[in-house]
Amino acid sequence: MDLTKKKCVACEGGIPPLKGERLKKYQKMVKGWKTVRSHQIEKGYKFKDFKTALKFVDKIGSLAEKEGHHPDIFLAWGKVKVTLWTHAVNGLSENDFIMAAKIDKLS
Repeated sequence: MDLTKKKCVACEGGIPPLKGERLKKYQKMVKGWKTVRSHQIEKGYKFKDFKTALKFVDKIGSLAEKEGHHPDIFLAWGKVKVTLWTHAVNGLSENDFIMAAKIDKLS
């Protein structure tokens, strides 16, 4: 399954967050993303300078608006850290892994 070809679907809760084998399946599809307490995924990116890191953040922002799924983003000189989870399910959903795969394509 190519997650970059999927689109985030609005989630209003009522479904359980990904756990166990289902979560492991999605984890294998996004390289370099770390799962934190089975609740969120995060990844750090390094850049040559602040300006390049900021451009990457801008690209993520445009993608987030298009997909309707918004990550937490930390920007520092030459570094960007992205954290994803689905607030409506208080954990991870397929949307988080779709965004992770699409963000990786931007870098």
